[in-house]
Amino acid sequence: MLLIESNIDPYDQFRIGRNPDGTITRYINLPRIKASLVGSHSDPVVSKDLTLNPKNKTRVRIYMPTSKLCSSNDDIRIPIIIFFAGSGWILRNWDTNIVHSQCSALTQEVHAIVVNVDYRIAPEHRLPVQYEDAMDAVLWVREQALDPNGEQWIREYGDISRCYLHGTSNGGNMVFFTALEATSMELEPLRIAGNIMSQPLFGGMERTNSEIQSIEDPMLPLCVQDMFWELSLPEGVDRDIWYCNPMVEGPHTSAISKLGRCLVIGFCGDVIIDRQQEFVTMLVKHGVQIEAQFSNIGFHAIELIDRERANDLVEIAKDFINNTCAQLLLT
Repeated sequence: MLLIESNIDPYDQFRIGRNPDGTITRYINLPRIKASLVGSHSDPVVSKDLTLNPKNKTRVRIYMPTSKLCSSNDDIRIPIIIFFAGSGWILRNWDTNIVHSQCSALTQEVHAIVVNVDYRIAPEHRLPVQYEDAMDAVLWVREQALDPNGEQWIREYGDISRCYLHGTSNGGNMVFFTALEATSMELEPLRIAGNIMSQPLFGGMERTNSEIQSIEDPMLPLCVQDMFWELSLPEGVDRDIWYCNPMVEGPHTSAISKLGRCLVIGFCGDVIIDRQQEFVTMLVKHGVQIEAQFSNIGFHAIELIDRERANDLVEIAKDFINNTCAQLLLT
């Protein structure tokens, strides 16, 4: 791996401190918002928090369109989106204002149930723990739908034959590996109808051109990417482990061709754009039915600061889900 010097301290940039025991102290205080179960006709979305895995202290926040709860037509079930927010693997981000707004917008615009997953974070919990939490969420949705005493919104309103995995940044990485794991499991009647990977976070030992050019990138400089992988990968492995670099051969390779429909969203100003486009090419070679949308304008995590682009991403996901649902009706 090429060593490239930078004047940026990634720990200062993300306001974290490294502790002698291998943990980190997070000094950043992201604005958070509580779930809102009390709704009215003027509130398009309601939400509530539930326990996912008590042993691991993980949770989910479920979002529901108010119009569906108020509808007298209960026979029409709506899709379920299992959502993994971006966190760089290291920041607890699932209940922040920004993620809450993203999930609320998805719920309202797609007219779907969104299950926002609170997964464990690194370095206290290193990969592949996050994939285990993601699969916990898939199995939890299935359990709630089949259990007569399961979570009411999913049991009474959700269509588990139309489940979608959706994630941003490292959440997009989680979508890929969770979808691969699901291909080896008996999940019926739950069906993962599609996988949405927005700006998926990947890496590798050899630097790409877009990474080399990102040394001083204001959003995701190269040293920050290095820090993410340093803190999240299992100790003693390099960045050509498949968790980071899906291009290498690994236990996941034989399952790639079994993936359902995939959507990859990216921006040409993203410092990881080369890896994302290589990833798309790999999926095509494996015969995956894939849609790729790369915008000329934008950068990694642009939706965090640009509300218009955040809305665009919701619309892209909405179109993909609606088109996939239409194809399912024809089969």
